[in-house]
Amino acid sequence: MEIADLPAVNAVLNGTAAIFLTAGYILIRRGQQALHKRCMLAALTTSALFLVSYVIYHLNVGSRPFPGQGPIRAVYFSILITHVILAATIVPLALVTAARGLWAQYDRHVRIARWTLPIWLYVSVTGVVIYLMLYQMY
Repeated sequence: MEIADLPAVNAVLNGTAAIFLTAGYILIRRGQQALHKRCMLAALTTSALFLVSYVIYHLNVGSRPFPGQGPIRAVYFSILITHVILAATIVPLALVTAARGLWAQYDRHVRIARWTLPIWLYVSVTGVVIYLMLYQMY
């Protein structure tokens, strides 16, 4: 694998995290706590791997300008700006949410998880969308 492969790897990791998050949500709604815990820890691990890969790529390559023009440019930057802002907030949110679940502070876990899940899903899915727009559209 080469550095140039990392954006695709990052998109796969983001997509995988979204799948784990969705599965974890479905499992907890069905009362399957043990499987929920596994899925959520897998989502956390996958997102951590993404973050490492993302940093390695951007330390070596830098940023890539969006080549699109016209209305698609506004769409891209709207997605990118919200993605970046929420990505910065999801790191502490996910860690606190996971810690509360692992420490069996379930009332506090649920209260923050109601915010964490949709934000984390948004960040994971828009990460894939940004990859597609930046590396596959043009």
